[in-house]
Amino acid sequence: MTKVENSSGNVYADLGDSQVEEMLVKARLAYKIGEIIKQRRLTQVEAAELLGLTQPKLSGLLRGQFRGISETKMLECLNRLGRDVQIVIRRGSRSQVDGHTSVVFA
Repeated sequence: MTKVENSSGNVYADLGDSQVEEMLVKARLAYKIGEIIKQRRLTQVEAAELLGLTQPKLSGLLRGQFRGISETKMLECLNRLGRDVQIVIRRGSRSQVDGHTSVVFA
């Protein structure tokens, strides 16, 4: 019999990754980059040139292999794809000891 566990909603937390929030942020950014590339009907070669990446690096990013790509580079990619990026810093709730980072698309 196979044991099934409910997900917390964050696969990186479920797997015990030490960089849970960072990896989730990168996953959401990578997803959006891929979505825009698809909407613009760019080939990976065209998109890589536009983004200043090699095609293999872009291919890895789109497949979730983004550990070697900084969040800053991913934000730059979104800018190069014609998206404005706004970073908002606000006070966390009183019950939080540490703040957290999330990505919201408008």
